[in-house]
Amino acid sequence: MSDLKSAFEQAQADVKTLTERPSNDDLLALYAHFKQATDGDVSGKRPGMLDMVGRAKYDAWAGLKGVSKDDAMQKYIDKVNELLGR
Repeated sequence: MSDLKSAFEQAQADVKTLTERPSNDDLLALYAHFKQATDGDVSGKRPGMLDMVGRAKYDAWAGLKGVSKDDAMQKYIDKVNELLGR
């Protein structure tokens, strides 16, 4: 297993140890980078106007269109480390 992949998996475990809830912007960044790293570019239809949370998540993920999976993994790791104060 590559070092990046193992660091990504460690970051997924580390994010669960946060003592304070991250801001909505940080949560959206984590979500979008995780989805881009695991699933690639966004797929499916954009949620409707009444699904504000789903729409925000979709838009955050769509904003990363074209970002490689490795780059998305690294950005996710960097964001987790930032939230943990590393």
